[in-house]
Amino acid sequence: MREVQAAANAVLGEVSKVIFGKRPKLELIFCCLLAEGHLLLEDVPGTAKTLLAKALARTLGGNFRRLQCTPDLLPGDVTGSSVFNQKTGDFDFHPGPVFTQILLADEINRATPRAQAALLECMAEGQVSVENRTYRLARPFFVIATQNPVDHEGTFALPEAQLDRFLMRLSIGYPGLEAELEMLAGSERADPLESVQPVLSLERLIELQQKTRSVHVHDEVRKYLVQLVAATRTSKDFALGAGPRATKGLFRACQVAAAMSGRTFVLPEDVKRLFPSILYHRVILGPEGRLSRRTVGQAVDQAVGLVPAPVIDAASVVPTGP
Repeated sequence: MREVQAAANAVLGEVSKVIFGKRPKLELIFCCLLAEGHLLLEDVPGTAKTLLAKALARTLGGNFRRLQCTPDLLPGDVTGSSVFNQKTGDFDFHPGPVFTQILLADEINRATPRAQAALLECMAEGQVSVENRTYRLARPFFVIATQNPVDHEGTFALPEAQLDRFLMRLSIGYPGLEAELEMLAGSERADPLESVQPVLSLERLIELQQKTRSVHVHDEVRKYLVQLVAATRTSKDFALGAGPRATKGLFRACQVAAAMSGRTFVLPEDVKRLFPSILYHRVILGPEGRLSRRTVGQAVDQAVGLVPAPVIDAASVVPTGP
């Protein structure tokens, strides 16, 4: 897994040229990419969400498309549509912006539910169905969607089915004082994005995604992981708990996080570090949870905090092979 660790450090080093002081968040974002998931960035305007997506695409040398979501956006504007060709007398399919490697769906909650739903098949199955024909999307396919958590006027809240398609939901947040000063110094004479260089090919990225699947997960860690997700289903605070897709996503993210640390095995600490970004957006507070005046995050933390973490001997987590 040293190859995965080296690749992660190279990519994060390049992205850190334009995103200052946010290394832990950048690690989670690259973990989401390696785990073949999708990312929902929920943050206020001006916190470099678009810049982050562009910088990540440049490090991979991949295609980047931006989809500006508005209330008049149609499903065909997302997936593509067939246009009649007068010369051939037939319909030609014109691919939409989803036919790319990294797609930024900016302000996704400003699109209508009909337009939002056009992304469901793309994100879950990596394909597009238009007029009884199915088109496969190239790998890797990574969606970064953004939304403003403060502005609710003229927006359409993402339904639970759509939120569940996102492996992680993160907030970058405002930079610290030192990071903001560094940002000003870096952009004083040139656009810092121009200094970001490709350091990982798309083919190599796909290879590393496959390599992370060989990371060993001890039976006790598997059980702990499943119990954490199940705790959100049995707690009286929630009207809706996290589903099996959350369990699979947390499992894959833990494998990737371990590989990014240079390990061939998952530790319980990996599960503890990753579950907030994977579980918080998949649950809905019930009447008891709302009456307790706790946030979703606080309610999830309390529910999973009742699940004891396994104490495993270091030698037992290392896979034994022939």
